[in-house]
Amino acid sequence: MSADQGGPYERAHRPGRPEGVPTADRRSAIRQAALRLFAAQGYRSTTMADIGAAVGIRGPSLYKHVASKHELLAEIMIGTMEQLIADNAAAVAGTDEVQEQLRRSVEAHIRYHARHRLEAFVGNREIGSLEQPAQDRVLSRRSDYERRFRELIERGAAEGAFDVQSARIASYSILDMGMGVASWFHEGGEFSVDRLAYQYGDIALRIVGARRPGVARETGGTELA
Repeated sequence: MSADQGGPYERAHRPGRPEGVPTADRRSAIRQAALRLFAAQGYRSTTMADIGAAVGIRGPSLYKHVASKHELLAEIMIGTMEQLIADNAAAVAGTDEVQEQLRRSVEAHIRYHARHRLEAFVGNREIGSLEQPAQDRVLSRRSDYERRFRELIERGAAEGAFDVQSARIASYSILDMGMGVASWFHEGGEFSVDRLAYQYGDIALRIVGARRPGVARETGGTELA
């Protein structure tokens, strides 16, 4: 679903102008305005004038805070991948059990995509808009992130915890679930973020053919059959 077709992105089409933003917060405000505009109308259709207007900065004054819209895009996309990797590292740190590590990794993945839908959307759509070396920096982080899931799945298969034909296909399938969540989830709907994350954890364990039952939690998950 594109920004022009609807979904969560059409609500980001034109941010209002914040008034009285302190100088120290300008950079963050500019980045957030750029993110909303990139999601709504695309990177190439967004101008620096658009971004400046969104935060109430005109003309050359904007360049005191940011050199170009590409700098903003690179910052958003690299930051997204670095946060995903950090969340993943934190998720697996509390246990050595491979099935629980995979579940926690998936839950962190889903939580990020539910709470940062615009970052996920822009990161997925605008990779071709990045110039070098920023594009390679993002792609290397994507490869690192996917490898973390794949290696967990490979380890689980080697230990007999998972029954899966292709760890790579399984990891791609699991990662794709995040973009699906980013396209439809909204706060205040049928599912809380925690319940959503747990149920997607169940789905991921089924994808890899987890052999042992999972333990249902209060978030509303169900045991694996």
